Amino acid sequence: MSKVLLNSLFILLLATIISICDTGCANIIPPGGGARDTIPPVLIASLPKDSATNVNTNRIILTFNEYVEVKDAQQQLIVSPNPKQSPIVDYKLKNVTIKLRDSLEPNTTYSLNFGNAVKDVNEGNVAKNFTYVFSTGNTIDNNSFSGKVILAETGKTDSTLIVTLYNILNDTAVVKTNPRYYARLDNKGRFVFKHLPKGTFNAFVIENGYEKKYNDSLKMFGFLDHTVEVSDSTKAETFYAYQEAKKKEKQGSASSNIGQPRNNKSGDNRLRFTTSLDNGQQDLIKSFQLEFNRQLKKIDSARIILTDTFYKPISGYVFTVDSTKTKITFSYNWKEEKQFRVIIPKDAVADTNNVGLLKSDTLKFITKKETDYGSLRLRFVNIDISKKPVLQFMQQDKIIEAVPLTRNEFNRKLIKPGDYEISILFDTNGNGIWDAGSYKLKRQPEIVQQVPKKVVVKANWENEVTINL
Repeated sequence: MSKVLLNSLFILLLATIISICDTGCANIIPPGGGARDTIPPVLIASLPKDSATNVNTNRIILTFNEYVEVKDAQQQLIVSPNPKQSPIVDYKLKNVTIKLRDSLEPNTTYSLNFGNAVKDVNEGNVAKNFTYVFSTGNTIDNNSFSGKVILAETGKTDSTLIVTLYNILNDTAVVKTNPRYYARLDNKGRFVFKHLPKGTFNAFVIENGYEKKYNDSLKMFGFLDHTVEVSDSTKAETFYAYQEAKKKEKQGSASSNIGQPRNNKSGDNRLRFTTSLDNGQQDLIKSFQLEFNRQLKKIDSARIILTDTFYKPISGYVFTVDSTKTKITFSYNWKEEKQFRVIIPKDAVADTNNVGLLKSDTLKFITKKETDYGSLRLRFVNIDISKKPVLQFMQQDKIIEAVPLTRNEFNRKLIKPGDYEISILFDTNGNGIWDAGSYKLKRQPEIVQQVPKKVVVKANWENEVTINL
């Protein structure tokens, strides 16, 4: 083969390689290096040493076995005892540096719980609740206090709340000062304090805001009826948190709403109404309802009547108007598969501008069948009837119905099919509703106990459930 031919082949091969690299070489990805790292960072050294005693420095250096970062330190880090000034936290490579800005107290055990703040750089593995401890005295305090927080009104939990401890024992400390110690709740409402000194404390539940105080009755709050005696065998406690005052929904004044229909985007000022019918059918266990788009000034109840299918007036129903004067209700003992009429003359109602209906209307409907419903029998084990229990049916966190229990069994033939959350309100004052607590009056809230498992009601089915409380 001639030299010229060899040179030509070499040039052609080189051009081909360059062309391939121009289109693909830059995107070549090396093969993976094995299984993903799932191990969180581990502390391998610290200055001062973890659990050191007689410490007199405000500067702490923590060294981990891999590169780390600290995220949301201001929200995640809990320093105990609770400092007046938040510490300064910095990180670089494998080191985390903490500068405590408060003067250290003598003979005091300090703990720094980082929550979920410390994680490795590569995979983001979190060193969950990583805690560093030291003491300015000769020993490390190892007393603990634990328990649970339950929302009194629902029986559920709220992991955003915190538990606080005060060594100032007067009643106003929780209102005027910051706590000595505080701890977060986990997703099951549990809390634990570690490395506490022996002593007597008042304990509270508050919202985890910038000011860790109870200065607003709209906020969640809880308290114990007694002090907590912290020792090497401290009793666990359960708090029942409540909201003493409820936020009021803003409502426009009557004068500002005169003649203005809700959701009126087209300029249509006609008086309209909707019904509570379900596809033209009336529920056997609910009232029939008319809801108007504006407040009514005129309501002629003698002319708005319920009749049978032959237009013969029905007797025995109750006609009511709600406080907003937008809803008219017919309450009646409905029977299955019966036809009814509701007659509404156009001038029987008028709004505050004397605007009536455009025309008279006759609504035709039929009641549902009993087979559209399920029957439900609930048997309660270990329920204390002397505590005046009220059975609560809930859907989407709303109470659908509340029924006082006078025995350990509930039995009803007509229940609308669906999934229900069940809870028991222990109605101590017997007024049929849940009542909040009052720290000022030292009154605990009424307690609601949630049943963990939902009750599923099926149509045309006898549903029986045993509930062990």
